[in-house]
Amino acid sequence: MENGYLSQMTEKRLMLFSGRGYPELSERIADRLDVPLGEVELETFPNGEVYARYLESVRGADVFIVQSLCDPVNANLMELLVMIDAAKRASAERIVAVLPWYAYSRQDRKTKPREPITARLVADMIQAAGAERVMTMDLHVGQIEGFFSFPVDHLTAMHTFVDYFVDAGFRDADDAVVVAPDTGEAKVAKRLADHLGLPWAILSKTRRDSGQSEVTHVIGDVVGKRAIMIDDVIATAGTLCSAAERLIEEGATNVRAAATHGEFSGSAYEKIEASPMEEVVVTDTLPLKDHEPCTKIKTLTIAPILASTIRNVFTGESVSAVFMGENQLF
Repeated sequence: MENGYLSQMTEKRLMLFSGRGYPELSERIADRLDVPLGEVELETFPNGEVYARYLESVRGADVFIVQSLCDPVNANLMELLVMIDAAKRASAERIVAVLPWYAYSRQDRKTKPREPITARLVADMIQAAGAERVMTMDLHVGQIEGFFSFPVDHLTAMHTFVDYFVDAGFRDADDAVVVAPDTGEAKVAKRLADHLGLPWAILSKTRRDSGQSEVTHVIGDVVGKRAIMIDDVIATAGTLCSAAERLIEEGATNVRAAATHGEFSGSAYEKIEASPMEEVVVTDTLPLKDHEPCTKIKTLTIAPILASTIRNVFTGESVSAVFMGENQLF
């Protein structure tokens, strides 16, 4: 005590916790950061309610909660909210929700009367629970950032894909092309093509039903070329497999696909195995399902990206520096 006042010097602490959505990814991030995962008790009661309790003090700490909103989506979302609330009530200094996959991101606007905008609802719930920052990978649309009133670190796996395809011999290749599977991915396809020094093409589609579409035109030259289709998420894989078949019909010699999020719902694994695609490259924002055929699926880790971003947020350094200023796809 000096001059009648109590003074205290406290050291800033980074604490990393994992939900049960995808603990293996959390462990990879912890290894990269060289910090242990914090101890937290997570339980689901017989009636389905979720319980969380931190087994060590988080008072005054920067708490990063890693939870990929994978299947079961609603259970993992609720667990995240409960973990955020528990950290807030335990007097954490700052709470950052690290969401490699942001569920409900495709419900970002109304396309029919009386529909919800569920991506906004999820954002409201995360904020109401007590998070002060969100970190996520390759959102379906950039406007979701605006659903939050606090900072959103919108990260991209683009450079991970660039490195992979450079190593695979696609840099400046005369016999290769990057393809946008629909007009919505044109900017992303152009960016990947620019990084690889390749031309790019677009598939024009008409949508029949939810998850079902038909390629009507191929805009660009794919004859005699190795094609790389780039997307943000692969769900049922029906559209992707149909697009691969059309590219082969149009003269492409082989087809690969790349997407940040491998959701692989329904019979996606079987469709990919039976498709003409040579390989499907995804990142580990979502876990692959056990006991499913996946000989064509290649997984790249985004743990280094998330670890570097967490470190820079904690230390107050630039996040865009992790991506050389290119952490926005839109």
